[in-house]
Amino acid sequence: MKKLPLPEINHSLLEMVGNTPLLEIKNIDVGLCRLFVKMESQNPGGSIKDRVAVSIIEQAETDGLLKSGGTIVEATAGNTGLGLALIGALKGYRVILVIPDKMSQEKILHLKALGTEIIFTRSDVSKDHPEYYHNIAEKIVKETPGSFYANQFGNPANVLAHETTTGPEIWEQMNHDIDAFVAGVGSGGTLTGIGKFFKSVSPETQIVAADPEGSIIFDAVKKGSFSYEGGSWLVEGIGEDFIPDILDLSYIDDAVTIHDSKAFETLDILLKKEGILAGSSAGTLVAGAIEGCKAQTEPKRVVTLICDTGNKYLSKVFDEAWLSNNGFNNRNLKNDLSDLVVMRADQGQVISVKEDDTVLIAYNRMRNSNISQLPVLSDGNVVGVVEENDILSNCLNKKNGFSDSIADVMSKDINQIDSKSSIDELSSILDEENFAIVMENNTFIGLLTKVDLLAYLKKNI
Repeated sequence: MKKLPLPEINHSLLEMVGNTPLLEIKNIDVGLCRLFVKMESQNPGGSIKDRVAVSIIEQAETDGLLKSGGTIVEATAGNTGLGLALIGALKGYRVILVIPDKMSQEKILHLKALGTEIIFTRSDVSKDHPEYYHNIAEKIVKETPGSFYANQFGNPANVLAHETTTGPEIWEQMNHDIDAFVAGVGSGGTLTGIGKFFKSVSPETQIVAADPEGSIIFDAVKKGSFSYEGGSWLVEGIGEDFIPDILDLSYIDDAVTIHDSKAFETLDILLKKEGILAGSSAGTLVAGAIEGCKAQTEPKRVVTLICDTGNKYLSKVFDEAWLSNNGFNNRNLKNDLSDLVVMRADQGQVISVKEDDTVLIAYNRMRNSNISQLPVLSDGNVVGVVEENDILSNCLNKKNGFSDSIADVMSKDINQIDSKSSIDELSSILDEENFAIVMENNTFIGLLTKVDLLAYLKKNI
């Protein structure tokens, strides 16, 4: 292993924001081009938004808008909130975030650990609704003395962060030789700031927007206009249904649209071939960059971003159940109840226990996997089911109830249903019970709950 020079000692985490490494993609086919990724996931808070948070807070301090003991308020559905929470904590500010109810659980837990005050609001309302997250944030600012509204979508300090740090870093790391830069639009700060910088030092560098399918940015760039008809996408952090105040489309030369399925497939490839655990937006960006690279007839040098770490999305885009419930699986569907089963017992995916396991083992597996019932298996066959109510009842009545064997507490009354049965037949069972055991030709396929049925109904609206 090549010995690298030791990095200098930092005296504050603030000094570690920015100056992120650039990595060349080597194990993925990019045609004639060379593709480089700026590893913004290496920032202290795990995302490119740390840069924005530092810029916004320090500019507010300079302008006298944020003073000692003050409160930072922001409406956010993503990493800007984490950046503000981290930098705010380091500087001793109170931080209040208004968050739509679609943020990943990992991000929420991270914010709570930082001591952030969180106000959840609806994600299904438009900008003119009083419960729209920006409207609630503005109301809090008016009612909270000494507060400052970060307003990433309208704050020029957002653009300045990328014009003065991200862009120049890429320029130097690429030895002043870059043909194209690819990024997405969330607040618009990244593409506007980096676009502004490159147009001043290298006007021939193409600035390309990679947009989730359903967002209006692609049409705004390619057609100069757009009509929003309620598109939706699951990639977080990029894609919009309006043009943010700080987004300057004049700096964007081209755009590409990427479906969620392609973005999530690219995330899987990045992890398996390059070892990069990237956040969901990186799937869109890298997929867009690869698509552009493969279309070239001569070599080009292209840069895009790994905007944040995939650690924040383990319960979503890296979770097989989430992918399946949202229609992103590659299974051969049979148009029967087996299609509803996310974790397949016949493929060794089901979490289970054995009859001679202890109640404590069952409890730990339920707790760690956030489930309420476990099949009890013997040679692959279901011999019983243990539910959380069984464990609770046993442990309330016995001092050493966790030491009992599963065989003593499990139910042998198994609610079996054949995979060829109808949705109505499944619904009838779930009206009376918490689960149903799905069988196919006398083989245990998996367990279905009310949540699984709800996921099926949502997909088929």
